[in-house]
Amino acid sequence: MSVDLGMPQGHGLEGVPTADGPQTRKDFSSDQEVRWCPGCGDYAILAAVQGFMPELGLRRENIVFISGIGCAARFPYYLDTYGLHSIHGRAPAIATGIATTRADLSVWVVTGDGDALSIGGNHLIHALRRNVNMTILLFNNRIYGLTKGQYSPTSEPGKVTKSTPFGSIDAPLNPLSLALGAEATFVARTIDSDRKHLTAVLSAAARHRGTSLVEIYQNCPIFNDGAFDAIKDPETRDDAIIPLVHGEPIRFGADGRLGVVRTPGGGVDIVEVDESNAGDVLVHDAHATDATTAFALSRITDGGAVRRAPIGVFRQVERPTYDDLSREQSVLAGEAPSLQALLDGPDAWTVA
Repeated sequence: MSVDLGMPQGHGLEGVPTADGPQTRKDFSSDQEVRWCPGCGDYAILAAVQGFMPELGLRRENIVFISGIGCAARFPYYLDTYGLHSIHGRAPAIATGIATTRADLSVWVVTGDGDALSIGGNHLIHALRRNVNMTILLFNNRIYGLTKGQYSPTSEPGKVTKSTPFGSIDAPLNPLSLALGAEATFVARTIDSDRKHLTAVLSAAARHRGTSLVEIYQNCPIFNDGAFDAIKDPETRDDAIIPLVHGEPIRFGADGRLGVVRTPGGGVDIVEVDESNAGDVLVHDAHATDATTAFALSRITDGGAVRRAPIGVFRQVERPTYDDLSREQSVLAGEAPSLQALLDGPDAWTVA
């Protein structure tokens, strides 16, 4: 699978101080013992992040990782940067405050499908629509791992777990559809076990100015093992993974025998490609102002088992960020009054 996503270098790191010299992965690895279950996909994601962080060329003191609750929330402990292990679902809200008040920081949120999409759903939606300058890594293993195997907002219908002994009756959330509906300016998906693609997507997300949401399919070997076998098994992955590369036709499968085309209703469909319909194959446009096509692509991954999934950058567009606008507004407002003046206010009463 191609890892050249065709994405331009953005300005998401503008204003963040650069390092004095070259850095290595070791510079971003803390002295804490990494503790996840054997075989957990989090190990691969951590290694990828530690490995590509030196490429950003930023001072470690100007990078901050905010996490919520869950297995993924241990991330800040294992990186030698600033970090905060916050509360359940509220990491995007805390990160918003940090990004708004500190333009000199590269702000990251590490969350899971339960943390971000259940109790944290409201905070996630508003961070996306506000376009705060932060990068959100959403680890999606389609299960609650830390609390030992309850179904999550992304679990498929019929999922039998400790909290759904007769099978889940919930309609699962599609994180990317949710993000695109909230008008997120950068939306992508990658896989924990594909190091090159994961690194390329994370690098593009970090350089985007605005809110970047990266969904990472991440295997939980203890409570939901094999959830992504179709896109990982060498025998099936060619027909299961749909690479999205800006400016290129969306074709996949052995020798590109399959392709994505538009449907009369405005959606997309998968067809066998031959000489008669090769010209109908959709050319991916991640920079389209209208997110309709990106949304349609996100719907290819249904709410059941993940048997087929587009991978790459779905959308990358420019829009003013909340934190930049907030700082500009503060300058226009002038010097802030004293705390006592704010407490007294323009209207005061003396009560006898």
